[in-house]
Amino acid sequence: MRKKLTIILIVVATIVATAALMYYIKMDRFAFAWSLNFLLMLSTFLLTDAIGKVPLNSPYYDQKSWERGGKIYERLGVNIFRKFLVVIGWEKVIRKANPLGKNTASLEHLYYQTKVSELGHTIIFFVVLGFNIYVALKFGVVKSLSLLILNIILHVYPVFLQRYNRPRYARAVYLSKVRAQASAR
Repeated sequence: MRKKLTIILIVVATIVATAALMYYIKMDRFAFAWSLNFLLMLSTFLLTDAIGKVPLNSPYYDQKSWERGGKIYERLGVNIFRKFLVVIGWEKVIRKANPLGKNTASLEHLYYQTKVSELGHTIIFFVVLGFNIYVALKFGVVKSLSLLILNIILHVYPVFLQRYNRPRYARAVYLSKVRAQASAR
């Protein structure tokens, strides 16, 4: 019951905070786009934390044939985005919260976190896209560009990054299990 109440409170607080943003900051401003994105990211983080670990076994998370090797993501600039995350210090923050250990459990946790992160960024992308379309129709396409650009940088590229990294983590998990079995013999 407490878990459900926490989830409901997070959703209600997010709706109220979003309504407050819409009231106090003009929707066609960069400040609105920035605030909305970070509000939704905070809310998604709190929500996924409150929900806890759930199985994310959908075939959606599996690597598709056109993604093999991550070349498509490399062409779309995922390596530049990775370097950007290192420069701004985000990589350190993430590694502190999710340390990269050499044991199988740590690697499996990182693999799972790619799914959680991708899900969160995908949901936020579509919510912000809804705002983006509304602002484009009401104020014009130029006024909606800050929402579009931030949506791409803050949500599309993180999804690309998770889809790029997940097969690498899966391989590391597999190799870790093979090594553990070999050393057990």
